[in-house]
Amino acid sequence: MIGDIIEIRAGILRTMTTPKKRRSWAEPFKIKMVEPVFMTTREQRQKAIEEAGFNTFLLRSEDVYIDLLTDSGTSAMSDRQWAGILLGDEAYAGSRNFYNLEEAIQKYYGYKYVVPTHQGRGAEHIISRIMIKDGDYIPGNMYFTTTKLHQELAGGRFVDVIIDEAHDPDNWHPFKGNIDLDKLEALIKKVGAEKIPYVAMATAVNMAGGQPISLENLKATRELTQKYGIPIIHDMTRVAENAYMIQQNEDGYHDKSVEEIVREICDLTDGATMSAKKDPMVNIGGFLALNDEKLFDEARNMVVIYEGLHTYGGMAGRDMEALAIGIAESVQSDHIRARVGQVHYLGRRLTEDGVPVVQPIGTHGVFLNAKRFLPHLSQDKFPAQTLASEIYIDSGVRSMERGVVSAGRDAETGDHHYPELELVRLTIPRRVYTMAHMHVVEESVQAVYENRDKIKGLEMIYEPKHLRFFQARFRKLS
Repeated sequence: MIGDIIEIRAGILRTMTTPKKRRSWAEPFKIKMVEPVFMTTREQRQKAIEEAGFNTFLLRSEDVYIDLLTDSGTSAMSDRQWAGILLGDEAYAGSRNFYNLEEAIQKYYGYKYVVPTHQGRGAEHIISRIMIKDGDYIPGNMYFTTTKLHQELAGGRFVDVIIDEAHDPDNWHPFKGNIDLDKLEALIKKVGAEKIPYVAMATAVNMAGGQPISLENLKATRELTQKYGIPIIHDMTRVAENAYMIQQNEDGYHDKSVEEIVREICDLTDGATMSAKKDPMVNIGGFLALNDEKLFDEARNMVVIYEGLHTYGGMAGRDMEALAIGIAESVQSDHIRARVGQVHYLGRRLTEDGVPVVQPIGTHGVFLNAKRFLPHLSQDKFPAQTLASEIYIDSGVRSMERGVVSAGRDAETGDHHYPELELVRLTIPRRVYTMAHMHVVEESVQAVYENRDKIKGLEMIYEPKHLRFFQARFRKLS
């Protein structure tokens, strides 16, 4: 498929001959302000990663050249968002910025009620506390780390009901985020609908490689859950990116705008948690959005205990204003086309280089297949963690592990969970880097790949109780 254009329509891959000459495209913005970055020496990077315990989360940002650790809170805000910062109403109660945010959420997402939180995990905590009881089961299209932990701390148990194709990094299914309806209904019949407080449905599934869901699948899931009286709670962190993939690859949606598709997705769900540090491009913030007034009343009560008053919920007025503006900007056609296009540009180049990456390329990053990249390292030697540290040593590019370290341990046996996907995520912040930066990343990954046989694994020497990938420390195997 190298050198060809791959067209995906309704799950069918069609290969077409690449035109001899294609017109270039550029980012749909001009740069007004820059932040200087500096390249360190290999010796400096070697020392830095050793001091960080071979965990890229523990590196100092000043030691990083190109930061692809995450797209969470790392995007560049627009001039309009920065102008909104100056219009912050920091009143403790009834800030006008809250009402602007509420209006934007109702307009673009359609949810009736809004509870602002300091970030997405604040919303995850509240929805878990008010909806999950001891012994409940929460089916979802692949786990996410913080979401799953909040569900477990509330007494629930997450059950993965994503389609099998999502666990195969080489499968070209265009909507690998889809829910397997047979798995979902089998769980409902096994435990009973009363033991399932909601279905956790994520758009642009992170742990699968930024893989989207289709609207066809969401409609079928909605029909099934309504049959059993089970609500759908939407992790909408990257809903605009998912909508773009639907527009490009699902029949019947090519002529619809991303804004229209986003609204259709949200209208098929009952509530949502949002980490606003992704799609809407703010540095901090999030919210819980609901349609059920009774649930909203409980959530509004709980946010006062854990976050702040219900009209700020852990956010400053200025941040709510920037978020309201960012929501509108996130669904603009030129923006979302360039945002996902930059990710795909890097993914295509790495694919052409022969580097093993999750296919098809997702929406917010390129995910390296560490199992195939470092086949001589078993999962208990942490190949993805190893690969992330080696890329940093080579070039100062910071990425992150999404494999056995992120998966954690089995609560009953104490052994590591060994997921099928052992990945390194090259996460692209929005409106931050140019195509030249993508070339530097590509060349670094390619250089590490060419020397992959010399790479040795790691052993874990410190492990925190929860979410160990943030703070665990390692040392290199001799």
